Amino acid sequence: MEKECGRLQRIAQELHREIAVILQSEIRDPRLNIMVTVSGVDVSRDLSHAKVFVTFLNEKEDVQIQMRLLVLSKVSGYIRTLLSKVMTLRVIPRLTFCHDNSLIEGERMSSLISSLVTLDTHRRALAEDKMEEGHLNS
Repeated sequence: MEKECGRLQRIAQELHREIAVILQSEIRDPRLNIMVTVSGVDVSRDLSHAKVFVTFLNEKEDVQIQMRLLVLSKVSGYIRTLLSKVMTLRVIPRLTFCHDNSLIEGERMSSLISSLVTLDTHRRALAEDKMEEGHLNS
């Protein structure tokens, strides 16, 4: 069982690497005129399916993201053909492309933390000013 998990991880890493290369060098669709980054690949236990997580550089509009995912799903057969030429698997998994929003979520969390730190600093400064006024009036 342990060996199987290691094998799945190695296959997922190899798929990750090869799909990234294919997307950068082989796919010439004008609708994908933006940098596509493969952030991860999850492979099913039987190697029949692979979920490919992608991000698009500076793309935040949901409509554009969905359109680009649709394009990727339409070229997934071609990507599988190219994968079969470079990988020595009996069956190349069917590819499902999903948007990885962890980068956007990370940016959102970072901005929330920054705004809370700024707010806390401002409140502390106001509290210190009030304490100084109280000592001066005494």
